[in-house]
Amino acid sequence: MTEYEKDWFEKDYYAILGVTDKAPSKEIKKKYRKLARELHPDANPGDAKAEERFKEVSAAYDVIGDEKKRSRYDEVRKMGPIGGGFGGGFGGGAQANTGNFNVGMHDIGDLLGGLFNRGGRGPNRQRSATGQRGADSEAQLTLNFNDAVNGLETVLTLTGEAVCSVCGGTGAEPGSLPSKCESCDGSGVHDENQGLFSFSRPCQSCGGRGSVITAPCATCASSGVQVRDRDVKVRIPAGVKSGQKLRLKGRGAPGRFGGGPGDLFVHIKVEPHSLFGRSGRDLTLEMPITFAEAALGADIEVPTLNGEVVKMRVPQGTESGKTFRLKGRGGSGDLLVTVAVVVPAELSAEQREAVEAFAQASTVSPRAHFGVQY
Repeated sequence: MTEYEKDWFEKDYYAILGVTDKAPSKEIKKKYRKLARELHPDANPGDAKAEERFKEVSAAYDVIGDEKKRSRYDEVRKMGPIGGGFGGGFGGGAQANTGNFNVGMHDIGDLLGGLFNRGGRGPNRQRSATGQRGADSEAQLTLNFNDAVNGLETVLTLTGEAVCSVCGGTGAEPGSLPSKCESCDGSGVHDENQGLFSFSRPCQSCGGRGSVITAPCATCASSGVQVRDRDVKVRIPAGVKSGQKLRLKGRGAPGRFGGGPGDLFVHIKVEPHSLFGRSGRDLTLEMPITFAEAALGADIEVPTLNGEVVKMRVPQGTESGKTFRLKGRGGSGDLLVTVAVVVPAELSAEQREAVEAFAQASTVSPRAHFGVQY
């Protein structure tokens, strides 16, 4: 059973989507689409709970929305954690009948060996040398507003553990290679038989590597890693925001003795823009307009993030605070332009005369519904 399938014992995907386990595929698909629209991050900017729920719903549909995965999911759920964990039966070896499922004795040894942090051996399991997974690494990347909106590829220079530049990670001097450990025959473990059960422990001769280094690398002292600068190429998707954390699988510190590398987590910080803001996938802009433009209507020029200037029509009688949507002008989304009527702090004699004339010509009070006289 894969690590992916082990989550199936803890999560009821039918309950997450709000359907029964007898629901037809059409109903499941319809329910998923409804929830996805409601919970999508673009529809709930800044709502961490909605984003987490969206991920749960997507994961549930990924399984029960696929007929083959759903069939396997239903089968595993019926078997229960123990039956599913053992994959539903085994061939070869002694068998212990425990009611509704059969457990191979070799596999019980594997299970108990895991509880004691030891490797086990089953009839169909190949033993291998114990490797140490590399540590996860973290880095911070500061982006300007344009790059965060449009996305980019960049290179991070990190200082930390990296594959040894001299031996290439073998731990042996160039020109030589590790040799197979004769004590454990390259397996990295020794078996201990305890009656019906068989346990394994790391080989003391090679430390569980399965190999012996006769000419250690002087640069890394046979560890296969060294502390140095290394460059990591990173692709930043369009639309990232401050506070987001990107995971780059396998780009962390290198493993040792055959273990896999760790992951790299990149923390994103986005610098603010002098004009534009963000709302989900859209950009926002506050556009000042004059009283005359708002009252009479006007065509005004609006800047965009890519440097273009576009025309926008302000209809006659537009109120301050009204928002206009310019389709496709906001990077990966739209540009939301909110107009703000600017009231001059000082008036020239000519302007004052014009405003006073307008006031005298106005016969309807904007406060008439309050019962207040103009």
